[in-house]
Amino acid sequence: MARFCLQLNAGIGRHLAMAFAADTGERKNSRKIERVELPEKVRNSRVLILGGTGRVGGSTALALSKFCPDLRIIVGGRNRDKGAAMVTKLGNSAEFSEVDINDSKSLQETLKDVDLVIHTAGPFQEAEKCTVLEAAIRNQTAYLDVCDDTSYAWRAKSYMNQALDANVPAITTGGIYPGVSNVMAAELVRAAKSESKAELERLRFYYYTAGSGGAGPTILSTSFLLLGEEVVAYNKGEKIKLKPYSGMLNIDFGQGIGKQDVFLLNLPEVRSIHEVLGVPTVSARFGTAPFFWNWGMAAMTYLLPAETLRDRSKVQQLVQLFDPLVRAVDGIIERRVSMSCIIFSSKQVDLDCSDGKTRIGIFSHKRLSESVGISTAAFALAILEGSTQPGVWFPEEPEGIAIEARETLLSRAAQGTINFIMNK
Repeated sequence: MARFCLQLNAGIGRHLAMAFAADTGERKNSRKIERVELPEKVRNSRVLILGGTGRVGGSTALALSKFCPDLRIIVGGRNRDKGAAMVTKLGNSAEFSEVDINDSKSLQETLKDVDLVIHTAGPFQEAEKCTVLEAAIRNQTAYLDVCDDTSYAWRAKSYMNQALDANVPAITTGGIYPGVSNVMAAELVRAAKSESKAELERLRFYYYTAGSGGAGPTILSTSFLLLGEEVVAYNKGEKIKLKPYSGMLNIDFGQGIGKQDVFLLNLPEVRSIHEVLGVPTVSARFGTAPFFWNWGMAAMTYLLPAETLRDRSKVQQLVQLFDPLVRAVDGIIERRVSMSCIIFSSKQVDLDCSDGKTRIGIFSHKRLSESVGISTAAFALAILEGSTQPGVWFPEEPEGIAIEARETLLSRAAQGTINFIMNK
């Protein structure tokens, strides 16, 4: 079960009015994805998914094909056998294209006549260039990625002027976390400010994944690479640097998951939320299960040099070593992913609120890869529908996902969830 919980303490009693919140604030969904009718001019758009043979990219392709069967989906990857298998799953509207994202000529050729490219070929950590975004801008192709690395995300933002000149809409960090988490936080902040005019003081992200969450080697690579990065957080507007996988907190993620240990990690939503939404104190923590994985992650930050953990080739060797064990554990434990965000107004400085009122949202899903796929597909639909302006944007920026389009995006991202609560 995956869970996404947001709490907002800002002295506000009224619930945020959203179509999926119902009177009780709770909704339970089936696993079926409801079909979306796109406007006629984009109904048959050609969508290229790079990394489409992987778990995240494949899940994104499957979700898009269920949302909009008329879309022409191009599975981009290097393995023809895996590509053929994915095309078989997707049906007649799909095709495979062999492409290497590090080869600019290969990218240029593949992007011809493509309306939207979705970059899921991680890990994004330690990547030196935004080759896919560069190619998309040159070809005037709309762009979306599921980046979860701070340096890569802000490097992508540096292409703002080029994207504006080429009239290309682009979103970076558009997955589930970061991605859906940013949009939900932005909506809660917007509601708090509009209803009480409160100045928000603190925002904390808490993430939890049991095992790999079904995402396999990708999340393992990402986690190891993040252990080599100093954690950037913000305290009362001041940028601070902390040791990775330190600062343990025991967080209650609610029914079905309960209390779990989480640790500091360097995640892109911390800086973007601080700068875009103006929240002065922001941090992010992540934890996993079984508990000994957390011990191992913490031990790695002491036993291995940071240079080793930032070396993609050495990290890949570690992944090959640990992946069989992770898969074995995944087969035993129930795969879950959970996200929590807590925001305080200037009148409250800790969890004890003077008025006792709290906003809560929960996003529950069984598998990380499936939930990322559905969430990424929701961002792709928003771009195709014209909700994103030219330029390179984070999900919480209104130019990235228009404020009036956020409700629809969140409702689509909730398709297939076990439980979705907003502002209960």
